[in-house]
Amino acid sequence: MEAVLDDPETKIDAVKKLSFTVEPKKTLGIIGGVGSGKSSVLNLINRLYDPTGGVEDLKYDLKDFKREVTGLIGYVPQNAFLFSESIEQNIKFGKLDATKEELIEAAKNGCVHENIIAFKEGYQTLLGERGITLSGGQIQRVAIARALIKDSKILLFDDCLSAVDTDTEEQILNNLKRICKNKTTIIVSHRISSVKDADTIMVMEKGALLESGTHNELMALKGYYFELFKKQQHEKEH
Repeated sequence: MEAVLDDPETKIDAVKKLSFTVEPKKTLGIIGGVGSGKSSVLNLINRLYDPTGGVEDLKYDLKDFKREVTGLIGYVPQNAFLFSESIEQNIKFGKLDATKEELIEAAKNGCVHENIIAFKEGYQTLLGERGITLSGGQIQRVAIARALIKDSKILLFDDCLSAVDTDTEEQILNNLKRICKNKTTIIVSHRISSVKDADTIMVMEKGALLESGTHNELMALKGYYFELFKKQQHEKEH
């Protein structure tokens, strides 16, 4: 994919000379530093932006990718937005006719059920100006539950565990591993722990692909991914 995405403010190509394939029911992890272009990849897939050129090498031009197809996608953005409504309504926004059982299952898989029932009004707790304010980690987990209740064939997670502690992150990732067996999944993260079990991991830098492979293959290269892993392990231990 030679497609590029121009940053409207800096006029810099956010993604360039990038080619990858995600097989059905497989998981792709994307990792890289700030400004590496990893979130831009999801924005292109999710049709939030259009490529600005060089799409002749695509099997399908993203601009021809019907917006109706995006209904198959469950997307959790980096900075999730919650409405000034009840927690239940925020989660059921992903599936308005969801049953109570589906609601609770999605919340449990997002590791936010216990937090919700600890509130006096439970799932009917109001958020925003008229209600309580959730922590960053709780917001991310409600957003994950909202995406999971949709039961989409494609799941896109954009660094949506950044405000979650490592123990909760591990619980959510274990749940996702079970849920995503029959789904096509792309996980963007700055933490190797979030992507290490992916079928393929792409390491991005300055909008381009730097390294690609499984966790073990990338560790064997002893390159950027290897150094990042060592750094994050040291931070975790200290």
